[in-house]
Amino acid sequence: MQPNEIVAWLRDNPEFFDQYADELAEIYVPHTHRGQAISLAERQLLTLREKNRSLELRLGDLLQFGEENDHISEKLHQLSVSLMQADDLASMIGTLEYHLQHRFGIPHIALRLWLDSDCNLREFAPVGDAVQKLAQNLVSPYCGPYVTDEVLSWFECDTTTLKSFAQFALRTGGEPFGVLVMASEDIERFYPDMGTLYLQRLSDLVSASIRRAVPQFAPDDEPMLLTEEV
Repeated sequence: MQPNEIVAWLRDNPEFFDQYADELAEIYVPHTHRGQAISLAERQLLTLREKNRSLELRLGDLLQFGEENDHISEKLHQLSVSLMQADDLASMIGTLEYHLQHRFGIPHIALRLWLDSDCNLREFAPVGDAVQKLAQNLVSPYCGPYVTDEVLSWFECDTTTLKSFAQFALRTGGEPFGVLVMASEDIERFYPDMGTLYLQRLSDLVSASIRRAVPQFAPDDEPMLLTEEV
């Protein structure tokens, strides 16, 4: 008789444990860690304790993840409110940089926009065709250790110390009009397998804020108001 057949039989005949309770109490099995013999009941209790310990660890991880997500959501909310209060594009960019650096703890940020504007902000410095093609291909945020040399040149620091990056395109109507790149000296800050849900929400938020601040977007992005015919 195979072990799986024995297990199946015991499941189908639970009365066996009542009928042979005394005999089962006399059965001893090896302790999983100490090597000494313990009763079958003790072994079952030990197994239940180990399962409970494993469940407690998983529950602790879930609670920690939940708290971290709550903190990130609160920071995004604060950023959203501050961006809505910004009077112009320059103050909006300054607000964005402040929140990313001081609230999210991201040490280095670079933003480039290619829009028809007479603004002389550094964010409007010309970019190469490769960067615009990169933005087209960034259908979702990228996290990892690589950026192009041109993107790397945007950072005003010792770029040899930068080990990980997060970058995403800013879009209107599906077409990119800019790129936001965040960098860190910590190689584990932005790693390839990390979740990008909040980065995508940040992309949507920044894109909408810039569209609001730049006049050329205003006519096309105004929502249409539905009116009833009288």
